[in-house]
Amino acid sequence: MSGVAGPGDNRTPVPARPTVVTADELERALRETLSRQAAAPLPCTVDPAGLAIRRATRTRRRRVVTGTALAGMATVLVSAGVVQLSPQATQPTPPTVVLGDPRGSSWTVPEPVPSPSGGSPRAALGPAGGAVDLVVDGTLYTAGNTNIPLGVADADRAQRVPDKGGWLVVGAPTVAGRALLSVHADGSTRVLLAGAEAIAVAPDGGQVAWRDGDRLSIAGIVGDKLVAVAGTTAPGAAVPVGFAGNSVLVRRDPARPGYALWHPAAGGLPTAGWRDVLAVHGALPDGRLVGLVSAGTPRRPCLALLDPNRALATIRSACGPTLSSDGLGGVSADGRWLLLNGRTGSSDVTGALLVDLATLGGTLVARPAGPTLAGAVCWTPAGTAWYADARGGLVPVRPDRVVAGERAAASPLTGVEPAGRPVIVTDPAP
Repeated sequence: MSGVAGPGDNRTPVPARPTVVTADELERALRETLSRQAAAPLPCTVDPAGLAIRRATRTRRRRVVTGTALAGMATVLVSAGVVQLSPQATQPTPPTVVLGDPRGSSWTVPEPVPSPSGGSPRAALGPAGGAVDLVVDGTLYTAGNTNIPLGVADADRAQRVPDKGGWLVVGAPTVAGRALLSVHADGSTRVLLAGAEAIAVAPDGGQVAWRDGDRLSIAGIVGDKLVAVAGTTAPGAAVPVGFAGNSVLVRRDPARPGYALWHPAAGGLPTAGWRDVLAVHGALPDGRLVGLVSAGTPRRPCLALLDPNRALATIRSACGPTLSSDGLGGVSADGRWLLLNGRTGSSDVTGALLVDLATLGGTLVARPAGPTLAGAVCWTPAGTAWYADARGGLVPVRPDRVVAGERAAASPLTGVEPAGRPVIVTDPAP
């Protein structure tokens, strides 16, 4: 008889290995596998202690903001003597977002918050009415005759986004830092950035740079999101103040001269790249920057063209009028005019000066243009410069009239009683 079962044999051959695994054996194997995984070291790409400290700092800032807001609300209610309890649900409030740690994994994207007004009709704001967009006491008054509450007490700067993309508003400094808001024409707002020490937005609204702690960071703005974040260590008190193309214009100290360009694609901020520039007022269509340097005899602020491709080296400079280095001013879109503070001749009164940049290669020509600038300058597509003076009035400057010897006058706001000066919304770069 053969020992091998044939095709018709009903005997089952013995398996080469047992297929039955008891529960105890399965549990033992699982425990051994998990033990080996737990014993293996995991790579650590961030400093846990540093990350915890940064998160604690963000939490403390949020608590300060919340406490300040609640205290202000309580003061208003007690002063009015009336407390009204509403059964209706309150508007959802997005979380305050601090994006100062590009390596962190706890970023949250706040949901859009619809404005209570939804873009309600605006009050007439004097002769300047529909000429420019304004931010007055936390409300955006548009040239389209609507107003949008921003949800912030004060704004420091604001600019329009191209192609009817809304507005970007930088909040005034608070105990919790600055905030960057994206505002839409339908009245909705979104906080893109909060808790930063300083914020600078590119003229076209496509990029933002900020300082938080000891970090300088840059990100692209796409819709209501920050993308492609990069960062480097911030030396001393250095803060971002503007852009030159895709490079960030950095001031060494807000209280001292000294500027440099940070090229994020090339790495960190160069330690030896600082120039003794006093102020930068804008760019010409070809990318060269218009600023102030110390020159002449005796040394004084003089106008200069700066080369962003050679670490802000001075191309040429011109002296003449007494120019203010307060940093206020703006270059027209065509690169012909510069409006800034200063005085001419023997006058001891500082006011707005209109400088013909075509004369920068020789004798600088500057003409008195109006009262002293107190904020940003907005050059409209029609070639008129608008700004706010120290009393909160709006000043329109037309170069042709200034050349003819006519100084611009301020028009007071009507329809509102601002607690602070209005903020002129600048137009996007062409």
